[in-house]
This record gives sequence, structure tokens and C-alpha cells, in this order.
Amino acid sequence: MLDAYRERDWDVIVIGTGVGGGSAARRLAEAGLSVLMLEKGPDLAGTDKAEIETMQTDPAARLDAGMWPYPLEARIDGRDSQLHGMLGSCVGGTSTFYAATLERPEPHDLDDSSQRPHPTGGWPLSYAEMTPYFDEAEKNYLISGETDPLSAVPAPALRAARPVTDVDAALRRAFEKAGLHPYQTHIAAAFPPDCQQCFGRRCLRPCKMDGRSAGVQPALRTGNAQLLDRCNVTRIEADRRVTRIHCQRAGQDFTLSARHYVLAGGGLASPSLLLRSASESWPTGIGNRHDLVGRNLMFHLSEMLAIWPGRGARSDAPSRALSLRDLYHVQGQRFGLIQSMGIDAGYGEVLYALNQMFEQSSLRRLRPLRHGLRLLPYGILPILGPAKIFVGVLEDLPYSENRVLCDPAHPDRLRFQYQLHDELLNRRTAFRKEMKSAFRAHRRIFFSQMPTLNFAHPCGTLRFGDDARKSVLDRNCRVHGIDNLIVADSSFMPTSNGCNPSLTIAANAYRVADRLIDRIRHAA
Repeated sequence: MLDAYRERDWDVIVIGTGVGGGSAARRLAEAGLSVLMLEKGPDLAGTDKAEIETMQTDPAARLDAGMWPYPLEARIDGRDSQLHGMLGSCVGGTSTFYAATLERPEPHDLDDSSQRPHPTGGWPLSYAEMTPYFDEAEKNYLISGETDPLSAVPAPALRAARPVTDVDAALRRAFEKAGLHPYQTHIAAAFPPDCQQCFGRRCLRPCKMDGRSAGVQPALRTGNAQLLDRCNVTRIEADRRVTRIHCQRAGQDFTLSARHYVLAGGGLASPSLLLRSASESWPTGIGNRHDLVGRNLMFHLSEMLAIWPGRGARSDAPSRALSLRDLYHVQGQRFGLIQSMGIDAGYGEVLYALNQMFEQSSLRRLRPLRHGLRLLPYGILPILGPAKIFVGVLEDLPYSENRVLCDPAHPDRLRFQYQLHDELLNRRTAFRKEMKSAFRAHRRIFFSQMPTLNFAHPCGTLRFGDDARKSVLDRNCRVHGIDNLIVADSSFMPTSNGCNPSLTIAANAYRVADRLIDRIRHAA
């Protein structure tokens, strides 16, 4: 079976099938190129595995369910820990389980200006240069929603927003009365009549738009692409060009080759693979002449807040309806958007939040009082009803010491170290203060008193730029010093921005695929 893949002269091999890899593969295949897509995990099409248990520890069971086989190995603020959070390893990648909220960044996320200076001096390309690709990503991912009323850029051509629930309508009116500017969240889904709202879990039909449904499947439909799942790429062999890649599948070792390669394993796995591919030509790892591969790791901080809709408003169904950008950038501080999570806060969620507050208070030494906390939600919820959970997305900034680490002895274990810098903690404090003020007219409660990193949003570990001494990739995401290897995942991002990275990843994947198509055609 593998001989057919090994013997073919592919135009492009794409490693990884998430939002970046799937989008790039689609673009390349639609241009008529022969494309082989490789995925470490299984193709779950035709299975009914929608729900997964992230605390599962058996590697084979995790991989069968579409998760990375091992927990993340992390050193955070000097403390070692294992993280069982969601990192996808299946066709579609982590996007298989994402919430499908695909929002555009703000112009100041990319551009530097005297009014809003950029922390890195700006991206190598402008917001205006990215705009046509944002447009295409919104079209291909079937994004619906409303334009942010505070936006100063032309409104995107989104599909019509879905009707909101009575509670969301009440919240919207209340937010607007308080001087805020809510709009309907940008959701990537087809929304058939019997849509099951599979946001945050795997969608069993081609309804939610993710790396598989909006990328891999359209690529396969062209007839120019093929997919090989459960294929683990262990090493890239390269000098000035990638000559072949080493793979494992079903206990068999083999190599594959193509004219060009697209690496899209994600913000943790892609740099890990480059570091593991050290050779005589690249003694510290491919693209790592200046010790930058894996550095500048960023996530987002999540500030979860329960907000009660107000008297008389009763929850009818959880929904991810509302977003706000009032606090995206405040008095020179870079914060991020706030959006509903599609979750109601019931007894367990309220008790968790009360316990968090108790542990940070001066009463924490009075342990008997903790038992009394269990009774409070019983008194609160019948009066106020379930609360809606919102999350504030706080932008993370790049620091060189936050990095992915190579573990040659255990290549399937992804490792990183991360330090919460004072700058980030101070911005977090300011962000929470602004959130409290913005929602002061509502009963609300924060769910955590401690910083919460969103480990599903790793980015920045192969940053792009015009100076090879300060970046791993050039402006077209080609690895400096390698003629035929480009990167099409979140690794390229110089900053994490104040919103979910998926739309930016998809847009950039189209852009770099277009540049590769141009190169191939001009060389023909």
C-alpha cells in the first residue's frame, strides 16, 4: 500500500491537517498541484467519537480518540507539570474539537503606528496585505455573524447572523444600555436545520467548518490530493533543500519525497520536528542557525466570567452568540476581545468560582467556612437562574525564554518552558479591572483568581520576518536557508493578537500557498 505513496513524484507534501495544513492543501490542490497530506493521528470520518476524555492517559486510546498521545510536558514558572488539555492529533487537528469562533484581528495587531505602537515594531506585512486572505477564509469557512460596531475597517462580507436566544437578546440590550457594543460572534459553520451546535467537540457531519471540512475534504474532492493518516513524520532530511522525510506507519519505517514541503504540525509540534531533524548541515536543528527555533512561545490568557442576565431572563439554551471589543485596546494597553463561551454556569461552576475566591481571601485559614460555601449556590441559582459564561482573551507577547524544548529520547512528548512575566501579570490585573467596570451593572463573578493559559493556542515558535538573524521564516514563511520548506501553522505569528488565531492561520496558509504556486509555475 505504501509503495504508491513512496514511488510518486509529488509536487507538495503537507505535514499536518489542521486549519493551516488543511487550508494550504486545499489551495494547492485547487491550483492543480499533486498534494500528499500526512496526518499523525487517525481519520475519524465515519466514526461516532464526538466526546473525549482529556484525562485519558493511555497513549493508544488518546490517539484513537484524536488526541495527542501524551500529555504536554511543561515547566511553568519553574514548576514541572503534565497538562492533559486538548491538543488534537487526527485529520483536522485541534480544530476538530475547537469552538469555531473565527474572528479577525485588529489592524494594530499587525501594523505599527505612532497612535498604537506595536510591541515588535509590526509584522513583516500589513493588515491591508492580509485583508484579501481574511475575506477568502471567511468565505471558505462559511463564517456568519455581525460586524463589530467599533471597527474602523470595511465590514467583512459575513453570512447572515443566526437568531439569538431570549437570554442573549436580553444580555445584548443590557450591554448596550451600559454603553457597550456587543455584536454576534463570528462562527464557522454551515448550520443545517438540525444542527447540533458541536462547538467545543467533534462535529459528526460536515457542518462545523474546521481543518478537515474546510480544508482536507475540498482538497480531496479536486482529485489532485491524497491523504495518509496515522503517518508519523519523525525526521526531515535537508541541506539547502529538503530531500526527503522519514515516516512511520503501522510499525513500518519509510521515506517520502516531493518537490516542495509544507510544515503545519502546530505551534508546538512543528518546531519540535525541526529541532529533532539535526544533521551535519543543520547541527542544532533545521532553520536554527540563530537559536530561534521554538523560542517566543505564546498562548493567550483566559479570564472566565459568569454574568447573570438579570431578573426575569431565564436561560433557554447555551449559545456562543455575543462578542465585545470595547476592551480590545484601552489607554495604550493591549487586551483582547470578550465573548460568550456557549456554557451556562450551574451549581458546579458557581461553587468552583466561590472556592477560588475563598482561597485568595483572608478567610482561607478558617477551613470550616469552606463547607458553608456548598450551600450558597443553592440559594443563588433559584433566584438569579443560571449565568452565562464569558471569556476575556488576553494577548500574550513574545519572550525568548518561553520556548519549545526538544526531547530526542521521547519524540512524541511535546515539551516547553514558560515564564509568566510581570508585564503580562500587570496587564492581566488591568484587564480584569476593566472587565469588572464594564460589567458593573450586572451580577458577575470571575472563575479563577490565578492566571489561566489557553494551551490550545500555542503560536510564535517559528516567527517570520525579513531579517534572518531575528526570524526563522521569511515573509512568505519559507524557512531561511531552505529553498523548498514553508510553514503554514500558528508558529509563524510574531504576536498572538487579541483573538482566536484560527482565521489568521487560515488566511496566511492561503497567502503562502499562493506564493508557492507562483514559484512552481514560474519554474516550470
